[in-house]
Amino acid sequence: MPISSLASRIANEVAALIEAGDLTASAHLSTQALAARFEVSRSPVREALAHLSIRGLVEKQPHRGFFVKHGSIKHNAPSAEDQPTDLPDLYYRLAEDWIHDTIPGEVTEQWLRDRYSLTKAQLAEILSRAAQDGWAERKQGYGWRFLNVIRMPEVFEQLYRFRSVVEPAGFLEPTFALDDNLVRKQRQTQECLLAGDVERWPVERVLRSGTDFHEDLALCSGNALIHQAVVRANRMRRLLERRGPVDRERLRNQSAEHLQILELLVRGENIEAAAQMRRHLLGVLKKKWPSYRSLFDQAEEMEESPS
Repeated sequence: MPISSLASRIANEVAALIEAGDLTASAHLSTQALAARFEVSRSPVREALAHLSIRGLVEKQPHRGFFVKHGSIKHNAPSAEDQPTDLPDLYYRLAEDWIHDTIPGEVTEQWLRDRYSLTKAQLAEILSRAAQDGWAERKQGYGWRFLNVIRMPEVFEQLYRFRSVVEPAGFLEPTFALDDNLVRKQRQTQECLLAGDVERWPVERVLRSGTDFHEDLALCSGNALIHQAVVRANRMRRLLERRGPVDRERLRNQSAEHLQILELLVRGENIEAAAQMRRHLLGVLKKKWPSYRSLFDQAEEMEESPS
């Protein structure tokens, strides 16, 4: 049964989480939580889960919602229509072209469709994501404008300083409440990384685990604006860091710090957890900034060198 491109993308990402073991058998798939995670309404999430139930990956229980189905991973290979689309790659390609000044700052949708061989639906999804991530905006009347924010090296430092204010603040919200399932999931994930999975897992999965940690705790704040801000900041961070080197030992140390923060929250020591989160984020900035800054230095040298 055909589904929308947005629902198909969500279905693919949920299926990948199931197959990676991030969502275990019998895990409840909350449409509200998934909608917040993917920054969409609940309608495409429900459409995606209904599609996954047809594939046999999840099951719908009356009056309870959707749950990961036992034995679903072994017996259900994705069909051709369910294979991940190339939209993420096309999205990053557009961003890279803007960063390297190979496309103009103002363009029409037709120009973009012709350059990247995109359908209207594909382009709409890419531009929507770029607008959500804060580096593109629709012009009044006609066309799109790309913003310089992702081309400025100082935005990397500003982003981490912003996170060091917002994320600790979430722990101090009067609505903050830890979810037991979230604690179990995050504790298991971080302990697995420390036990050696940080070396074994694909880079993208390791990085995603860190993103999930921060977004899950932001969701616990009970403040939708804090959660939304952290999600957007993380998406911008991944866009900025995509070209940089990956230091797995640094990622191992980050997992250890994640566990320390989690245990403080479990004990109800939210003020100390907030201070630890701030130290954690500013420490990451201190370690990452030199390598990120060097990427811009290299790019400037290439632009200045004679062709």
